[in-house]
Amino acid sequence: MTTEPPDTDTFQITAEAAELYEARFVPAIFAEWAPLLADLAGVRPGQEVLDAACGTGIVARTVADRLAGDGRVVGLDLNAAMLAVARRVRPDLEWRQGDVAALPFPDRSFDVVLCQMALMFVPDRTAALREMARVTRPGGTVALCVPAALADQPAYGPFVEVAAQHAGAEARMLLGTYWACGDLDRLLETAAAAGLAVVDARTHLGTASFDSVEAFVATEVEGSPLAQRITRDVYDRIRTGARKALAPFTGPDGTVAAPFRGHLLAARPRQG
Repeated sequence: MTTEPPDTDTFQITAEAAELYEARFVPAIFAEWAPLLADLAGVRPGQEVLDAACGTGIVARTVADRLAGDGRVVGLDLNAAMLAVARRVRPDLEWRQGDVAALPFPDRSFDVVLCQMALMFVPDRTAALREMARVTRPGGTVALCVPAALADQPAYGPFVEVAAQHAGAEARMLLGTYWACGDLDRLLETAAAAGLAVVDARTHLGTASFDSVEAFVATEVEGSPLAQRITRDVYDRIRTGARKALAPFTGPDGTVAAPFRGHLLAARPRQG
């Protein structure tokens, strides 16, 4: 086990965890969704764009490449370690530390605010969406992407059950956080309560790609606080069980193409 759990008081993670996020999660999952989110928001040259809860910055980087120097991109995250990786990968972009539920920007600062695969980790989601609406200009767009419910994940659902079988209910709770915004109707209600008028909501089935079952398990377990709470024997049993659970998604060469379903939402701040 290599990744330490986050500091629950400050929501900080270690430098090692941030590097793991960039090296494993970004290419396996998040790189596929960043252009989909930018497309949904209609990102175009000349705009000012905020990547809220940016992590190591895959959305900000994708947007910056589209703007090609014509516009402004800001990546914001609460975690200093994530931002350190973001700055290393793209030192030319603007990175800010801050809380999505208390954005450090004036009203109407951006044409587009994007938030990819992060809202489920925010304690007060309504407050965060309200803040995103506040800093968006009239006629601008707030666009979100979150994982769908675990029950709608044909690969991840069985994997979480394997983890819970060997590591107990705590494993289901810790790994279940990722899917906490998976009810699309509830997400739409939260957006409305935050003063957003939804203009588009859709569900997309993507693919989480890994070199092997072992790589899948290492990413999902070591990238969560579960890593520090189980023994090597339990980890090995989870890995063995995962081989069976992920067999339908494992190719002859051992690579894993795990279906990953997510919700995408675009909205505009209500005026008045």
